[in-house]
Amino acid sequence: MEDCIFCKIVRGEIPSFKVYEDDKVLAFEDINPISPGHTLIIPKRHARDLWEIPDEDLTAIHLVSKRIIRAIKTALNPTGVACVQLNGPGANQVVPHYHLHLVPRVPGGPELPVAAWEIKEGDMGAIQQTAGRIAAALKGSS
Repeated sequence: MEDCIFCKIVRGEIPSFKVYEDDKVLAFEDINPISPGHTLIIPKRHARDLWEIPDEDLTAIHLVSKRIIRAIKTALNPTGVACVQLNGPGANQVVPHYHLHLVPRVPGGPELPVAAWEIKEGDMGAIQQTAGRIAAALKGSS
């Protein structure tokens, strides 16, 4: 995609701090990091989100994420690493190109609201109904 910032990074039109690259995947440091080592992993082929990404690109990203998270552990010794992936403007996806964030967690670092919600007992009837709707949609998509 011509005007996609991540596609421009893939094409070398915008510089990045690369940590990994192969024929399907590019990983680089986020220039607005939540913590040191905040890494983005993207497919080289444009896909807006999880709804669009081809299976082989998704697989490649997640296999590479395992290698990178090990390297983050060795290099930075974080207390944990949050893996965050957002889809669509309603989930605050800012760049419309699939990307997986690996965010090292360090003592005293900022909270990640997506990883720190209050646990409240749900309505079991509503949960069952929602599960049934999703399961039915899955059967219809086979």
